[in-house]
Amino acid sequence: MLHIRYLARRIIRNELLQTRLCAVGPVKYGHQRQIQFSAALAKRRKTAEEKNAIEYAPKKKNKPQTSGVVDIWRNMTVADLAQSCQLELEHIQEVMLYVKGAGNIDGKARLEDPKVIKDIAAKCGLKTKIVAAPVEEEDEVLKDRDVVPRPPPAPENLKERPPVVTVMGHVDHGKTTLLDSLRGASVAAGEAGGITQHIGAFTVELDNGEKVTFLDTPGHAAFSAMRARGANLTDIIVLVVAAEDGVMEQTKEVLRLAKELSVPIIVAINKIDKPGVDVERVKKELSQHGLALEGFGGDTIAVGVSALHGTNLDELTEAVSTQATLMGLKGEYTGPVEGVVVESKVDSHRGKLSTAIVSRGTLRKGAILVSGQAWAKVRGLFDHAGQPISVVTPGMPVEILGWRELPLAGDLILEVESEKMANSVLRWRANQAMKEKALSDAEAINLKRKEHDEQYQAEREKARLSGFYRRKQQGPRQKEAAPDDGKPRINVIVKGDVHGSVEAILDVLETYDDNERCRLDVIHYAVGDVNESDLELARLFDAIVYAFSVNVPNKPPKGVTIRPVNIIYRLVDDLKKEINTKLPLVDVAEEVGEANVLQLFDINEGRRKVTVLGCRCTKGLLKKSHKYKVLRNGEQLVDEIGLESMRHLKSEVDSIKKDVECGLRLDDQTLELKAGDTIVCYQINRVPQQTEWDPGF
Repeated sequence: MLHIRYLARRIIRNELLQTRLCAVGPVKYGHQRQIQFSAALAKRRKTAEEKNAIEYAPKKKNKPQTSGVVDIWRNMTVADLAQSCQLELEHIQEVMLYVKGAGNIDGKARLEDPKVIKDIAAKCGLKTKIVAAPVEEEDEVLKDRDVVPRPPPAPENLKERPPVVTVMGHVDHGKTTLLDSLRGASVAAGEAGGITQHIGAFTVELDNGEKVTFLDTPGHAAFSAMRARGANLTDIIVLVVAAEDGVMEQTKEVLRLAKELSVPIIVAINKIDKPGVDVERVKKELSQHGLALEGFGGDTIAVGVSALHGTNLDELTEAVSTQATLMGLKGEYTGPVEGVVVESKVDSHRGKLSTAIVSRGTLRKGAILVSGQAWAKVRGLFDHAGQPISVVTPGMPVEILGWRELPLAGDLILEVESEKMANSVLRWRANQAMKEKALSDAEAINLKRKEHDEQYQAEREKARLSGFYRRKQQGPRQKEAAPDDGKPRINVIVKGDVHGSVEAILDVLETYDDNERCRLDVIHYAVGDVNESDLELARLFDAIVYAFSVNVPNKPPKGVTIRPVNIIYRLVDDLKKEINTKLPLVDVAEEVGEANVLQLFDINEGRRKVTVLGCRCTKGLLKKSHKYKVLRNGEQLVDEIGLESMRHLKSEVDSIKKDVECGLRLDDQTLELKAGDTIVCYQINRVPQQTEWDPGF
């Protein structure tokens, strides 16, 4: 509408202007009234395509829907959930009565399962978003601290758990076979398939539904270390004794260890299927070593088994279950996780893994664990068959994926609230380890210093009792010259500024103890500048003149070496270099390549029958001009043999590269080689020797 009004005003203004022009004078022929419009006012017509096009309304950007979404986190309390939902605590507690698995509704009770927290919020008509646990401001200023296990749980929080059994015994008594048989029985009782990996611990489910956790035999030291750390990992020891051998040394060690740790024993007398074995004799031997068996006045269970054929394995597992029932083994299924590392390894595909047994709490994915100097955010949990699991309860073995560093076997596993807490614990433990190392080093240093002081005091007292004049050598030192025996020799002349300097140098030279390889002789020593007499002695004996802080001639005679020095350490270093140049070179064998003998061929060369070795070079390079030695099963058969011929296909060659087949003919045809022998090619290098002289500084 405004645009039409604007055009009308322009037309009226142009007509008025034209009227005024007509009043002034006549209008020429052909003059017409013109109305001009600006290009900005012109409107472009739409094309046919634009007219037929469908116009869409611009898309509206969807803003994130934050209303009705509450933040939740792992191990949050009921009061925290009520505060996050902005609801009354009583309302949340009432809703929890209708949620399965909610558990304790107390305001301070922790909700460990995120699924339960989501269900509670859903009952309240709210959506959830998992976030990290909030950190209070006062926690930011806290110093690094360690984490320790929780106090003992209340009796009402305990539930039954499967027993943890360790199989121990003497070497070659069948422990490994028994473990394999139990593992096989466990797989056969479950789904079809086999054990995909060995993780050090596995669970056997009995016919009555009960489970028993078996642990691979740890070394005695590791077993004691686990008990000493307070892990209480092993509940029952299964002592494997071979019926044919009876009680052996390691059997006695297990009996002593179980007695010290007060761990009950179940005896598995293995190899009862062998002919001529006497089970009663084994029981009597065990009774003689203080183990009270059933039938011999005690209550210790003894089961005769055959691990190889699986005889009486059910009876053994039932005995373990009965013993566990009598012990009343229970564990706490709530709260932060505690456990013990059984073993650790690095998988090429999955990374760092550890096998652990949970002793307290319920382990789930996403938990933050600390063990020794390592920590992990659990990314995966696997059972003994390699199958992923979501929940691990006390007494169960599990393979944990997600470690940043490998934990040590026997270390205690503790769960912490966050990654920040885990890093704080690791910093504290690293600092403590450094302090302990500093203390141990200080003790070693003090002990070494004490020994040095005692030795110094003894030498000082001996020197005091001998008297000054007895200690001081009268007259010049005797110059001894050993007869020439062909060994390399270095002659030196020492000239110093004062007597004390010369005596100190001579005392250092007396510590030389490598005369077997190179002799060191002092031709002359004196106080003062180097004179003509010294130069003449040096020329006659081919000696080196060491001038210690004294003047030397400007132009020494030809063939005389003078070394001005002012520090005794430099004198010793220079003398060592001279000794090293005098030492003869030694022969050192350097392996160049290896070849495996694949086949032997007998050929006729004229009237002589020779053997050609068909070989393949497996490492390095084979040279025809080098020496060879033959190895069989790692043992050397012959050394320093040469080659008469080296052929590749039909051509005579000088060298063979790796992974190339060739024919070798040794110069010694009396050797009887076989297929599978190893031929090593080596060369002899002449390398210089180094003196072993250590003056003590």
